[in-house]
Amino acid sequence: MIERIEIDPQELNLSVYSTWKKRWFLLTAGDYTSRKFNSMTVAWGGLGAMWDRPFAMVVVRPSRYTFEYMERYPTFTLCRFPEGNKKALLFCGSKSGREVDKIKQCGLTPIASTKIDAPGFTEAELIIECKKIYSDDYKPDRFLAEHIERSYRSKNYHRIYFGEIEAIWGTAGFKSSSRQAL
Repeated sequence: MIERIEIDPQELNLSVYSTWKKRWFLLTAGDYTSRKFNSMTVAWGGLGAMWDRPFAMVVVRPSRYTFEYMERYPTFTLCRFPEGNKKALLFCGSKSGREVDKIKQCGLTPIASTKIDAPGFTEAELIIECKKIYSDDYKPDRFLAEHIERSYRSKNYHRIYFGEIEAIWGTAGFKSSSRQAL
């Protein structure tokens, strides 16, 4: 059994840009108990403070299967895995849960979260449990930099979700190494 330690959001120490861009998160929305959930790899997002609350921000395109779960369920998790799980994250980012059981094929093990319905994963070194508090669609007429539109050649604009962080859990190894800003 993996020992997990609760991390106060004010104490979380990450190299935020490289965590999103190079390490990625597995975003999971749905309900663990009913086994109705879907996951996708995400490399765009943010962590911070908004409305006097710790938050995680993610974006999901309406064409993604996970979008249906983000719309239907009130909670989501963000899981960061050790480096050795890159192959599983690549698979989860390139296959649709409509067509395959991604989690089973990757060998990941869903576990109940402590404060929300969406699951985390046994193999994760960091689990961020979030309750949705805001969403909106990207509006191309509001883009202020030309390069943004180039990310949307197919006009499949993301919906942005803000989730209030309800709990953060790290493995003992993650907790001690996070002091050096992973």
